Amino acid sequence: MSLQKSIQNGEGKTIEFKVELPNSNTLAKTIIAFSNTGGGKLIIGVNDQGEIIGLEHDVNIFELKDKVASIIYETCYPTVLPDIYTTTIDDHLLLIIEVYRGNLLPYYLKSKGKSEGVYIRVGATNRKASYENILELERQRMNISFDQEANREVDLDSLDITTLKGRFARAGKVLDQAVMKNFKLVIEDNNTLYPSNGLLILLGKLEHVRMKCSRFKGTSMDVFLDRKEYEGDLFSQLEDAENFIKNHIKLSSEIKGLQREDQYEIPLEAIRESLVNAVVHRDYSNGGRDIKIGIYDDIVNVVSPGGFPSTITQEDILEGRSEIRNKVIARVFKELNYIEQWGSGIRRIKSSCEDRGLKEPEILEKGDFVDVSLYREVASSTENIGSGSFLTDQEQKIVEFLKEHDDIIRTKDAKIVLSVEERRAREILKDLVEKQVIDKKGKGPSTFYKLK
Repeated sequence: MSLQKSIQNGEGKTIEFKVELPNSNTLAKTIIAFSNTGGGKLIIGVNDQGEIIGLEHDVNIFELKDKVASIIYETCYPTVLPDIYTTTIDDHLLLIIEVYRGNLLPYYLKSKGKSEGVYIRVGATNRKASYENILELERQRMNISFDQEANREVDLDSLDITTLKGRFARAGKVLDQAVMKNFKLVIEDNNTLYPSNGLLILLGKLEHVRMKCSRFKGTSMDVFLDRKEYEGDLFSQLEDAENFIKNHIKLSSEIKGLQREDQYEIPLEAIRESLVNAVVHRDYSNGGRDIKIGIYDDIVNVVSPGGFPSTITQEDILEGRSEIRNKVIARVFKELNYIEQWGSGIRRIKSSCEDRGLKEPEILEKGDFVDVSLYREVASSTENIGSGSFLTDQEQKIVEFLKEHDDIIRTKDAKIVLSVEERRAREILKDLVEKQVIDKKGKGPSTFYKLK
């Protein structure tokens, strides 16, 4: 991408603007943050709005370059060696300080030391690194992922790996001790086997390994219609989350020959890929957050803790570039055929929605999390409401029950059929009445519903 195009796109993970050379402390924080993350360019002569102002005409560019080099050498540790050069755009002279991601992580301010002086790039800002951030940078220097580390606080013999063995068996594969060592699910140290963080994550044994699903009324988070929190092994969480989404999006049916073909408004491929990506690529080293799935009238939203891996930008993701954050998790998912080909997931999400005629999904890095929005079909009229074309999976189950049970259902029946609380069952029945699919009969305890 050309420098001018980068400027037009605005400040971000790998680019920052300053009208003039900032003070030593501000300059050093930006240089350190770029070095610890994915590298970047600090452009002097551009304002916050991306307007090219240029350097002052009487500036001594050689002295300015020497000043920048001196500040960086005196304030940053380990030593950072940026490229410092000038360029001209529309007769405006700019100074570019280009920093590359370092291999001696973490970098920090000499005056504050490693514990207080490490900065990372989060979006378009420089953020002081937490203790967990510093540990992650040290792992990156050693090319080790969090899920590859041994967890010495958990006794391996206390873990029940039956579910994981079952997943391997269903894929026609064996999970024995040799395989577990090979996949770094267990780590041997001084003739003792320890579970890795990866094994504990796969089994759902870490407290923050969970998925929270919510159905909201309208397009905001003001009113909950339904919510569930799923724990247990990662594969069960994925299945539960997928079923939750399917229960709250529209299901249409089409008769082809003698068979009925059901089709969800959002392709299941896009839903599954979004969920798998969230599980495989999230930042598990941050223990304070979990995956959140929100279903609104217009979108299905999947939010995963942790931004893109340090060297990956928004443009890289859209072009199919992939970098694995969790090497143990990713390898197991690939082995069990949850991942088809590295770097192909985003393409499949977009193409499956495009083939359905839906608005292109958005995959965005927002600060230190990744936000995926899958757009739902929006009915342009109500002419097909009564036909079942716009029924959710839960609503479709009610219709099927009515067809099989003499056209009558009560709230207690709906509660059992859908495995939901009574309040939620009433809401679903009310929605079907409003869609003119069923009629409400009787009052109080004698209330029942019939197909129209």
